[in-house]
Amino acid sequence: MTDVVESVIRGLGNGSVYALLALGFVIIYKATRVISFAQPSLMLAGAVAVSYLAEVTGFYLAVLLAGLLIAGVALVIERVAIRPMVGRPFFVVAIITLGVDVVVRVVVNAFIGRDVRQMGDPWGFTQVSFGPFVVQTRWLAMLLVTAVLVGLLFAFFRYTRYGLAMRAAAFDQETALAQGVSVGMVFALSWGLAGFLAAIAGMFVGTGQGVEQLTWIIALKALPAIIVGGLDSLGGAVVGGLAIGVVESLFQSYQGQLAPWLGQNFAVVTPYVVMLVVLLIRPYGLWGTKEVERV
Repeated sequence: MTDVVESVIRGLGNGSVYALLALGFVIIYKATRVISFAQPSLMLAGAVAVSYLAEVTGFYLAVLLAGLLIAGVALVIERVAIRPMVGRPFFVVAIITLGVDVVVRVVVNAFIGRDVRQMGDPWGFTQVSFGPFVVQTRWLAMLLVTAVLVGLLFAFFRYTRYGLAMRAAAFDQETALAQGVSVGMVFALSWGLAGFLAAIAGMFVGTGQGVEQLTWIIALKALPAIIVGGLDSLGGAVVGGLAIGVVESLFQSYQGQLAPWLGQNFAVVTPYVVMLVVLLIRPYGLWGTKEVERV
């Protein structure tokens, strides 16, 4: 029982990273109806920014500054590469985001170099005990920070003027325009928020293990999370990310004992297996909006 609980906590920690990235995907999708494939590169850039800034300002201030820096980078990307494509087919804009992802990663890789770049995180692999349970401090930090950010994000959307404007534009852009909402501002704000969340996720990925050029691959696990939760559901993104993390962690712990015939490292593909199962049952995700098209 102890091992199960520890595996679940570890999965929730990793799932927090997937949830933050998935929220970025969903925020941009709700605002623009485009899936941004630039999130992995923004996550990597955030991790690298923290590693450099921490040497000057200390870890905690570096996290805040890196989040704001990557949010600014995302705003520039939206203004330069995405805004001119408004009105074009959605798949064309999605391809543009793929190109942006490659360009950003090439630039960031120059700052990483060939070796693993460490960041001065305050957690490392230290552990805390809760009775018979022993968990790494960083898993708890991931859960706590993610919970705070999700709470602030939902409060922003519910109670602030800009949050209401983003909700209105996500529901119906033409009606929002008629009511005086600046859709361009909504687009920019969605990219800025997604960039900030990606930077925080990148910080968590880099804590304890450092950052290397292939670290961006971890962000791909957020795609199954948004499919499981639903492309247009913020709550679904959080639940989907946490669920993917827990399933992956349990497979890492017990698949070798219970199903060795699946081979080694099957846990790596479990997020995509879960995604396929959900797509077969609910093509729009567990909390996604079902679209009805009349011909």
